[in-house]
Amino acid sequence: MARIVCFGPGPRFKGGISNYTTSLAKAFDAQPEHETYIISWSQQYPAIVPREFIDDKSKKDLLEGTRIQVEYLCDYNRLGTWKKTAQRIVELNPEQVIIQWYNAQQGLPLSRIRKYIEQHSKAQVIFDLHFVVPKENSRIDRWFTKLGLKGVQHFIAHAYSTVKELEQLFPGEKFQVSEDGTGSVQGQRSVIKLYHPIYDLFQADPAFDLPAFKKEHNLKEHVFLYFGFIRKYKGLHDAIRAFAALSKERDDVSLMICGESFWNTLDNSKFSNKVKTVVFSLVKKLFMKKEDDEKDYRPLELIKELGIQDCVLLVNEFIPNEDVPKYFQAADSIILFYERATPSGVESLSYNFDLPILATRVGHFPETIKDGFNGYLAKPADIQDMKNVMNKSITVPIERKNVADSAKHMSWENYVKAIRKHSE
Repeated sequence: MARIVCFGPGPRFKGGISNYTTSLAKAFDAQPEHETYIISWSQQYPAIVPREFIDDKSKKDLLEGTRIQVEYLCDYNRLGTWKKTAQRIVELNPEQVIIQWYNAQQGLPLSRIRKYIEQHSKAQVIFDLHFVVPKENSRIDRWFTKLGLKGVQHFIAHAYSTVKELEQLFPGEKFQVSEDGTGSVQGQRSVIKLYHPIYDLFQADPAFDLPAFKKEHNLKEHVFLYFGFIRKYKGLHDAIRAFAALSKERDDVSLMICGESFWNTLDNSKFSNKVKTVVFSLVKKLFMKKEDDEKDYRPLELIKELGIQDCVLLVNEFIPNEDVPKYFQAADSIILFYERATPSGVESLSYNFDLPILATRVGHFPETIKDGFNGYLAKPADIQDMKNVMNKSITVPIERKNVADSAKHMSWENYVKAIRKHSE
């Protein structure tokens, strides 16, 4: 029996990376020849980050019925736990360790953990890249990225745009790239170019009463959905402006905005949280470009400013696991008008509900979204074109079967097969 360790945030955390780590572990666990562990962070980020990351709302156990064991060991702020985490992984004696790379600040602990595992075991360590170039792209993030990825021999990328970023980060180095897991040569850096698999954690509820839900929430005939954390790079401000323009031309459209404002999760009446906010703001001023600072990012204010309150359903909070399906089932398309993009968990989730995707021509989207087949692509930062794309999704609707067909090859089963083949 092959033992596999998936290192990343376990299911007690909020967000797509937690869902991803959980889904990856479940995909290995589904094959009886694997014994799978999730070795998780207990605290993912520096203590000064003013945000709550624990999911205290969801009641659904995403690991129910599996053999997976979860251990919350690694605290970013306690250096002693870094070594203890690495020692525990070595103690498990796995054949492969798949480490989720999704935040540059984790470069220091992850580089130390990787080196320890490679020095004290025969495990193949693979970094599963959710990005290479950080979305904020600050000086300190670029430094942490290079520190964390330097020396890594094996990578997974979800798009060729990510492979290109990796090559640009290490100019002059050759990477062996394959799409099926082949090409692992001793001493050479390799990349398995795969995809973001389709989430199977959330399934459509066959008993969902769509007419009743739409009536309860005053939703009109055609419903657009923005789902997930509200971050500036995700372009909600553009989506709201485009929708407002469309709503002036049509009276049969609604917009659902479902998700938590990323930097507004703490009770700032508490002194400790006030201190965190002040210190974090000072650090951002030192290292972050002004345009990437989200301190004053308040796109939801546009709803009132543009007078579209009557056609917007706003659920400005973290959506518990058990409530996720109803919003996707009530929608006719998902809006991903990102300013810049890496493979998106929300996109993956949309495929699970056969939901057509409206996105901008940035990042990997042109690789996964075939304009006019499984969605429509708009010009980034072009409100008029976004509005036209939204209207086109109504006048020339995408067939749901096309969305399902485009996602057939993006299964977790094929994903883990490629990872296992890489160890041969």
